[in-house]
Amino acid sequence: MPVCRIRAKTEISEEGDVAEMKLKILFVVLLTAGAVYYIYPPKDKINLGLDLQGGIHMVLQVEMKDAMKAELDNSKSNLERILKDEKIDVKQVKANHEKLEIAVSGVPQDKTDKVEKVFDDYMSRFNVSDDGDGAYTLSLKTAAMKEIRKQAMRQALITIHNRVDAYGVSEPIIQRQGLESNRIVVELPGLDDPTRVKKSLSEPGWLEWRLLAAPNAFKSKADILAANNGKLPEGTAVFPSEPRGDGGVVWYLVKDRVELNGNDIKTARRSSDQFGSPNVAFTLNQAGVSKFSRVTTEHRGERLAIILDKKVVSAPSINEPINTPNAQITGHFTIDESEDLAIKLRSGALPAKMTFLEERTVGPSLGRDSIQKGIRATMMGLIIVMMFMLFYYKVAGINADLALVLNMLYLLGGMAYFHATLTLPGIAGFILTIGMAVDANVLIFERIKEELRNGKTPKSAIDAGFSKAMSAVLDGNITTLIAALFLFQYGTGPVKGFAVTLSLGIVASLFTAIYVSRWFFDLRMALTPNIKKLSI
Repeated sequence: MPVCRIRAKTEISEEGDVAEMKLKILFVVLLTAGAVYYIYPPKDKINLGLDLQGGIHMVLQVEMKDAMKAELDNSKSNLERILKDEKIDVKQVKANHEKLEIAVSGVPQDKTDKVEKVFDDYMSRFNVSDDGDGAYTLSLKTAAMKEIRKQAMRQALITIHNRVDAYGVSEPIIQRQGLESNRIVVELPGLDDPTRVKKSLSEPGWLEWRLLAAPNAFKSKADILAANNGKLPEGTAVFPSEPRGDGGVVWYLVKDRVELNGNDIKTARRSSDQFGSPNVAFTLNQAGVSKFSRVTTEHRGERLAIILDKKVVSAPSINEPINTPNAQITGHFTIDESEDLAIKLRSGALPAKMTFLEERTVGPSLGRDSIQKGIRATMMGLIIVMMFMLFYYKVAGINADLALVLNMLYLLGGMAYFHATLTLPGIAGFILTIGMAVDANVLIFERIKEELRNGKTPKSAIDAGFSKAMSAVLDGNITTLIAALFLFQYGTGPVKGFAVTLSLGIVASLFTAIYVSRWFFDLRMALTPNIKKLSI
């Protein structure tokens, strides 16, 4: 009876091992098939970085002074509108861009309490000081300036992303350089027309509607000063027109107050007028329609200047109130210019001027040469390592080589699945992964050899080798993975590409060394259960 009972348990155990082996085979086959599916064809599935397919690398700096000025002007315009709505007549509301202050003067004595309530309710970003005689000075708070800088960087990143995406650039890299800097790194791989996109990124995209302070245009700035006794009237500014057909420009005297801006636009697209000339059609949001209706109702007969990037593109007369959300911007546009303008209006205005600090262009021929050399180096490294494993570990080396090939396959499959971008440093990470993958096998194999020298059977030596080498394998790979994750989080461009490849390679290496390599040993032991000697 005892013998029968032992035989029954053995049979059950063997059946369980067979079932487990079949599940492992199925899992490895499915995983390998999935990797091949995501990789093929590699030309379409593996995204190449700037250094491999060519393109442009730029470093831009956000001019924070412009962001502060824009906030000051916007706050000034809002304050003027609120004071008018509250029926509070003041002598002047003036912005001081150097001191980041707004000066309010001429407040009637009987309106001071009401004005101070307006400041409390609507100007919370400013410190308010009473200068006496109906005059107040509003200065930006330190916390507000910090928040404006933060918002400016966030808006710049979003706007640049939107503008680049509109050009269909594949896998662009747009990120802040460092944690607190005002610089942005932009990498645009595979770009066909870098000049056009650079122009689009450098132009702020400020769109404003302002009333003309003088009904007609002037030939020069000097003519404007001559018509006003050598001094600009209070509350006015001067802007040039877009170049005309003959290349000349005229100058406009406009009021400081901004009636509408680009934030009031819901969407914009390239269109054409009745003569087929390119223009830009846009739709105002609800707030924009309300503002547009008010200004066209209150200023019928006057001219309203449409100012884009500090140039007057049009100055139509207001003939009647306009309550529709749909409008057009006409000018001397080419098709590309009207499309670029629509993109800028759709994506929003940049919060400040962008200064180009660095620009590099990589040709596609240089990228192809890098790919060829990278593939050659990878194949040479792979062949040398595989030959060494076969020479040193004999039949067990075949196990390591098969696991290594699957490791490379899973790494490429992971990159394709996560839409990771392969860069030249990424290829270096790829080659490094080969060495790290074999390193885990070496640790395990050496432990197995040590167990065999201690007189254990092949099966017991394999079990003990994987078990005792596990801590060393995990420690080495996990510490490297932590370093790779930090590189990914805080690195830029090429460093990030290296970190992506290295991270995926470590995960693939752990899987192939711990699971796939063990599976190969188990498969061999299942095929030859009575093996007395292990070739390792």
